[in-house]
Amino acid sequence: MSTLRASACPACAAAPAAEDLARAELPKARVLLSVPEVHCAACISTIERDLARMPGINSSRLNLTLKRLSVDAEAGIRPEDVIARLDALGYEAHELDAGTLSMTETERQGRELLMRLGVAGFAMMNIMLLSVAVWSGAEGPTRDLFHLISAVIAIPTVAFAGQPFFRNAWKALRAGRMDMDAPISFAILLTLGLSIFETLQSGAHAYFDSVVMLIFFLLAGRYLDFRARAVARSAAQELAALEVPRAIRLVDGVESIVGVAELVVGDLVLVRPGGRMPVDGVVVSGQSELDRALLTGETLPVFAGEGTIVSAGEVNLTGPLTVRVTAAGKDSSLHRMADLVANAESARTKYTTLAERAARAYAPSIPILALGAFFVWIYLTGGDIRVAINVAVTTLIITCPCALGLAVPAVVTAASGKLFRKGLLIKDGTALERLADVDTVVFDKTGTLTMGTPVPTNLDTAPDNARRVTLALAEASSHPLAASLAKALRDLGVRPAPVSDLAEVPGYGVEGQWHGTRVRLGRPAWVGAEAVETTAAYLSLDGITHAFTFTDQLRPGAEEVVRALHQQGKKVWLISGDVRGAVQALAQRLDIEHWQAEALPQEKAAKVAALQETGAKVLMVGDGLNDTVALSAAHVSISPASALDAARAASDMVMLGRDIGPIADALSMSVQAKRRIRENFWQSGIYNAIFVPIALVGVATPLIAAAIMSVSSISVTLNALRLK
Repeated sequence: MSTLRASACPACAAAPAAEDLARAELPKARVLLSVPEVHCAACISTIERDLARMPGINSSRLNLTLKRLSVDAEAGIRPEDVIARLDALGYEAHELDAGTLSMTETERQGRELLMRLGVAGFAMMNIMLLSVAVWSGAEGPTRDLFHLISAVIAIPTVAFAGQPFFRNAWKALRAGRMDMDAPISFAILLTLGLSIFETLQSGAHAYFDSVVMLIFFLLAGRYLDFRARAVARSAAQELAALEVPRAIRLVDGVESIVGVAELVVGDLVLVRPGGRMPVDGVVVSGQSELDRALLTGETLPVFAGEGTIVSAGEVNLTGPLTVRVTAAGKDSSLHRMADLVANAESARTKYTTLAERAARAYAPSIPILALGAFFVWIYLTGGDIRVAINVAVTTLIITCPCALGLAVPAVVTAASGKLFRKGLLIKDGTALERLADVDTVVFDKTGTLTMGTPVPTNLDTAPDNARRVTLALAEASSHPLAASLAKALRDLGVRPAPVSDLAEVPGYGVEGQWHGTRVRLGRPAWVGAEAVETTAAYLSLDGITHAFTFTDQLRPGAEEVVRALHQQGKKVWLISGDVRGAVQALAQRLDIEHWQAEALPQEKAAKVAALQETGAKVLMVGDGLNDTVALSAAHVSISPASALDAARAASDMVMLGRDIGPIADALSMSVQAKRRIRENFWQSGIYNAIFVPIALVGVATPLIAAAIMSVSSISVTLNALRLK
């Protein structure tokens, strides 16, 4: 234990210590920090206004959605300086590697879709205004002028806004397959071509409003689908950003700061208190305690001394350690975990939505049907191409899978809104469909079913002198148990005893002098106490020892959600990296029959995979870096908002509040949502069964077809809104 304050969040505590990489002078560049505790506009104002007064800071920008702070600083300003400044404001932060967090292709696609949607909407409104005049009876040159103006607006709009459909259709056709975008593209181009032909021939009807309206509705569905799918950044990218970029290398006792990529096996590195392990290695000198919650989920720090094996990503809490490198960079355990997550994410993308599966069967029949109608009407009219094209275009528009494309996004959007109000954010568009199939729920323990903060349980049994001495000793330590003891004792109104010569012994505890005798608070063997089976801190006072035991506070709604899952017929598992006794006690308290303790990240993922190999559909609920592989490998996953960035990125849904109860609501909502999706498919099928024959017999026009198509899309949306 040390005088440095330990963070409740390992990733936040993982920021390098002030003396650690302190002397690495940065050029004028962007300092990128993750600030996980920001939650509102007031946080943005407070942080940006305070940093503006900090010497050497040119500007700062806080992104509330990503909880990421970007700072433009002068040379000599270190990330640690900004972290200390934020800490003084009450915000924990940790450094991110800016090189790994460049804008993704997914983000560019989202902006592109939104821009094309806006252009299509603006053009549609203007063309509709011109169409009103034509519908009102404008004829001759006036009608032709309005058609010509509509063409001038529609042609560039189609060329720009229709590109997503044209590109996808071209790729599919080149690959020898037919997807939903191919008939959509045919309908758009044929309708536009027919309208241009009618305008040049002074025809009575042109359908520029129809074609732009068609594009607008399709882009709206496409954007809804994109927002449901692409909110999350890559979890593997987040893990890579958490890797320590620099380390202190020792050569003949001389310290030098180097990039982690420059380290080789056999090098010696110094890790000071508060710093994150930059490499895998073995401790060759020093004693300390390590916070391994980042990788293993263990709630208690573990002793580290000569010969202790350490892994990249662990946090050195209390004393300096010299570590001999066994693996660094891409070979480290943290980087290997990032690779595992990346592989799991890519595997999960193989899941296809109900809409995609329906489209595979539906899309190829559309152009065949339209082409057949064209040739039949050529035969029936004796070669009248205008009539044949009109019927073919009308058939293409009526059979256009717009309602099919909206069937899933409309339901997901409606369900997302309802669950958001309950405190659950859906990030992945296929999550609700997958959640409806879940029959097994796997929970992590610390930070998920519990709050991850130790709470003393037996302070009232200790004598007053013992409590006063304990408070004095606990206030001199940053150990999580000591911090919890100190807070609980202060809340009880206890005043610290006058303990002198306070000193912390790394890896063991804190000691001092009281009334001429030595008093100690720390590990059982160090204070001469007999260890108990539960989590505890031990006090030695006047030859008598006291064990202060701890429990972990349940997250609100934990008992209710487990009970609700049992009522829904779900099988519940508890898998944790914590010690056996703590996991077993929680499982018994919550009536969870199946549990596994001391599980490593790979073992969690392996257990999830093993359950799914038996046919189970697993929902994984976790919050730590040690859960990210399992979260990505599960059929569907959820993490709390307090989780590490990488865990949130790897999950399909995020709980926004402390209450875990909405998970049961999400499972029941997913069943309703899947039912609505199937109903939308049935509506689309019935719509086609009624109106396709009308189009084929030549009764409808392309304008009527576009209106009918719009009604179909609206009916799908209204059905989805029934979820609310």
